[in-house]
Amino acid sequence: MEESRRAFIKKAAIAAGGTYLGTLGMSAKSYANIVGANDRVRVGVVGFSDRFKDTLLPCFLNHNKELNFDIVALSDLWNYRRDLGSEHIKNKIGHGIISCKNNDELYALKDLDAVIISTPDFAHASHAIEAVKNKKDVYCEKPFAETMEDARAALKAVRSSKQILQIGSQRRSGQNYKAASDFIKEGSFGDITMVELSWNVNQPGRWRRPDLVAKLKEDDTDWKRFLLNRPYEAFDPRIYLEYRLFWPYSSGMPGQWMSHQIDTVHWFTGLSHPRSVTANGGIYQWKDGRRNWDTTTAVFDYGPFDDLTKGFQVVFTSRMHNGDEKPAEIYYSNGGELNLITNTISSRGGLTERAAAAMKMKPNLLPEIKLSAPSAVVASANTGADVLSSNHMRNWMECIRSRKEPNAPVEAGYQHSIANIMTNAAVHTGGKATFDATRQEVMVEGKVFKY
Repeated sequence: MEESRRAFIKKAAIAAGGTYLGTLGMSAKSYANIVGANDRVRVGVVGFSDRFKDTLLPCFLNHNKELNFDIVALSDLWNYRRDLGSEHIKNKIGHGIISCKNNDELYALKDLDAVIISTPDFAHASHAIEAVKNKKDVYCEKPFAETMEDARAALKAVRSSKQILQIGSQRRSGQNYKAASDFIKEGSFGDITMVELSWNVNQPGRWRRPDLVAKLKEDDTDWKRFLLNRPYEAFDPRIYLEYRLFWPYSSGMPGQWMSHQIDTVHWFTGLSHPRSVTANGGIYQWKDGRRNWDTTTAVFDYGPFDDLTKGFQVVFTSRMHNGDEKPAEIYYSNGGELNLITNTISSRGGLTERAAAAMKMKPNLLPEIKLSAPSAVVASANTGADVLSSNHMRNWMECIRSRKEPNAPVEAGYQHSIANIMTNAAVHTGGKATFDATRQEVMVEGKVFKY
């Protein structure tokens, strides 16, 4: 144990110096050695969203010239955003692109290799299926799926294809998260006993788009195509543009925020889903017609599926009426804590020598280790994109070249979707959600949960 800790401390020190990148980046020299490195990769955009405009496009522009990637087309159902997006991308990329009114037109293009999907939450899985069936590599925003039917179909489609798919879980491209994962997996942390996750904001307008809602008319888009496989309901511009507030088009807090944080639990532990989930909350502050809660507490039981005497609890809390948007992720063991807010492993709260002596036990305090904060792997441009998302986009682009598994493969999306859907089931039924691994279904009181 002591030897592995010393080895980890050495690795962490190297990481702090910015050189411990693992598979997170490639040098220009190694990139140049890849077969086909000079062939341009032509990318289409599925959905001109705020997420694409403000984050994914800047991330793409950090690396596209060096790696010889280009954006050639945009598909968006709403003519206003389609025109807006085409002009915006033209100004950023330096040339015009093809504007498509739907994905049928997009995939009819001959010169298209990959797509970036940033459509509403409920559409991600369906659009990923469509992309890989058309033999395109995919960068797909999270949450991957909001129903198990969509999750299963998407997992099968991706794994039946030869396409590269990166889930937008950008923590997997952060050096600090990689170092934390290594520390836990090699046994240095000890058994996890508790994980605390939180994500709080105080923004009355979060996920609201009143100015855009006023612009949207049904004749200017394709409402039925937008709905995909969701039950039909009459056209509502708020659902179209403020979908994060409306189930079953989004689960809100679980899909948007928890899916990032619960993914690290699966990654660090190798566990594929919770054993059970309960949840409580409600709409306590923002009475604006939304369906999704503005306050959520979800409690997860994790551990071996064949040994219920072992395990740990995860608590996710989120509120939209008081908070500074500084997401918290703290892992606890009997020897201390791993804090991904401060990027520190410490003996805080661990079993002290005095307490251990009183119980005739050995103290097991963790060493004090500072993990490296996330840093840019390589960027040929500085667009203001956040480091994790920029690294993650680059990893996807490199994997398209190398055909290697990306940092967040489809299984990562499938697994966070199970946890997400179990949370949704607990939220919408008030019961305890479990997972039937044989049927690959989320269950509540013996019944399959769907919506």
